[in-house]
Amino acid sequence: MPKTEPFDNHLEEYEKWFVDNHFVFQSELNAIKKTIPYEKKGIEIGIGSGIFAKPLGIKTGIEPSKTMRKKAKTRKINVVDAVAENLPYPDSSIDFALMVTTICFLDDIYKSFYEVNRILSTNGYFIIGFVDKNSPLGKTYSEHKDESIFYKNATFYSTTELLGILKNTGFEIKNIYQTVFGNLNEINKVQEVKTDYGEGSFVVVKAKLKLKL
Repeated sequence: MPKTEPFDNHLEEYEKWFVDNHFVFQSELNAIKKTIPYEKKGIEIGIGSGIFAKPLGIKTGIEPSKTMRKKAKTRKINVVDAVAENLPYPDSSIDFALMVTTICFLDDIYKSFYEVNRILSTNGYFIIGFVDKNSPLGKTYSEHKDESIFYKNATFYSTTELLGILKNTGFEIKNIYQTVFGNLNEINKVQEVKTDYGEGSFVVVKAKLKLKL
């Protein structure tokens, strides 16, 4: 069952986080922008309120939270009520799929990734932005998840774990970027985006479809 209750009931808190952490948000956007093939047909899985999709130019996606879908539609985004484990798209019909801070809320990460494999066209891309479990921020979120509105039922992954799952579901890794260095409350400017992982708390992995399963 999708973990929508926090997002159905706390839209204002969700949106406020991105205002309060403006420089973090912009840093994350910059990292994701390095991976988006803008000339291709793409979707966002777990599009939320559309707060990432809008500036990234992504116009369609899926979202199980009714409240978040309603907000996304005000941003002129075509959003469908669905879950990552059962995507409402035909086989080989999408050029790229994006997930941003979504993998920690999936009921079944393997089933979700197999679904992405199914809907991607030949040489399609799967782009994932997430908080690395082993990073400073990831450790803080994990240690205090019971106190969090949004992360109470989350399952965090390390970059190493995610790369292994991607390879096991038919993908090959093309690029890895990282940003968000240091404590959130001390970030007072847009930060650089570096390649690889191990320093930044926010990691973006761009994987290419290698094998249809």
